[in-house]
Amino acid sequence: MASYLVLEPPGDRTDKAEKALVIRDGFSLLALIMPLLWFLWHRMWLEALAFVAVALLLAGLGTLPGFTMLAPLLSFFLYIFIGLEAQALRVAALGRRGWQVWGVVEGANSDEAELRYAAEVGQESSRRAPAAPAVAGSRGGTGQRPSPATFGLIDYPRKG
Repeated sequence: MASYLVLEPPGDRTDKAEKALVIRDGFSLLALIMPLLWFLWHRMWLEALAFVAVALLLAGLGTLPGFTMLAPLLSFFLYIFIGLEAQALRVAALGRRGWQVWGVVEGANSDEAELRYAAEVGQESSRRAPAAPAVAGSRGGTGQRPSPATFGLIDYPRKG
């Protein structure tokens, strides 16, 4: 089973669960093969610009004597790095736009991961007690979702 990161759109909207993005955590073959198009497809303008700048720098380095073998090797490592970190860069780009990480779900494919996320969100909303008057200094809500730092591996119920 693969792990998927769930991101919810910015703002206080009632349809956050419907608009949530499920992004597979792991290697991206398309980002390895054609990183510029992958960045542009996902509207990652800063990353595309950085890739073009580094690629041009490496191409210029390859024209210098003594660096004819080093430049292709560095380009190869750049492509490998992008393939490995493309999804993390996408999550960071969405975070700059206000998207928030809800947590991590596992599934055989993205459809199953979406179903697990929907089931978890449904359980959270059904567990919530009716709204009570807020008391200064108290933490509202009874259900807490896992911290993104735990990646869902260790999620023990917390007692208030």
